[in-house]
Amino acid sequence: MEVARTSQGGSHVADTAKSGVSQEIKTHFRVCRFIIETGVKLGMRSMPVATACTLYHRFFRTASLEVYEPYLVAMSAIYLAGKVEEQHLRTRDIINVCYRFFHPGSEPMELDGKFWELRDSVVQCELLILRQLNFVVSFQHPHKYLLHYLVSVRNLLNRHAWSRTPIAETAWALLKDSYHGSVCVRHPPQHLALSVLYLTIQSYGVEMPSGELEWWQALCDDISRGEIEDIMSELLQLYDMEAKCM
Repeated sequence: MEVARTSQGGSHVADTAKSGVSQEIKTHFRVCRFIIETGVKLGMRSMPVATACTLYHRFFRTASLEVYEPYLVAMSAIYLAGKVEEQHLRTRDIINVCYRFFHPGSEPMELDGKFWELRDSVVQCELLILRQLNFVVSFQHPHKYLLHYLVSVRNLLNRHAWSRTPIAETAWALLKDSYHGSVCVRHPPQHLALSVLYLTIQSYGVEMPSGELEWWQALCDDISRGEIEDIMSELLQLYDMEAKCM
């Protein structure tokens, strides 16, 4: 397995060419689902997983699926994200978890030539990601904004309205799911956090207090309703994509 695609990946490239952009989006969706599921199995915290997905998406903003193997990039993104977020992961653990993802029920890889070749590929790809992103690998995520916004909304609502509606749980779940697509790298983190919360409140039909400003304007004053609706549309498209990728 190499950083650049081998001839074995040729059929995938041909399929991508035939199917157009939609196939490329599906591939990125599946690979990010792989990153998130692998992160859970490795015991990664939410921030390292978010960083791994962001690294992956940013890499493929300028790189081509025709040239680079996405799952290898994903493995290296997981490895690099652990370093960036100070949750160091052993390459052996990453390789074994990823190997069992593709070979369910199999034993861990033997420490043979195949293992060391894959390990070298992961390390080489990590360096490639670093160069491709000009070594800018620390990101401001929406998580801290969402936490702040949730506290503010809880204070705006009466206790009964807050306790009977799983606003926080749903908003966090939506934010986690957003990393399946490139929405996380195409919008400022505060805008994504607000849109996630707006979609949650709208979904449950929660009535927010009215005033001179809309509740969302009081939280974030550099976004318009149209921009919120655009981001929400992108988020909802991800759930449509999930059905297409089954």
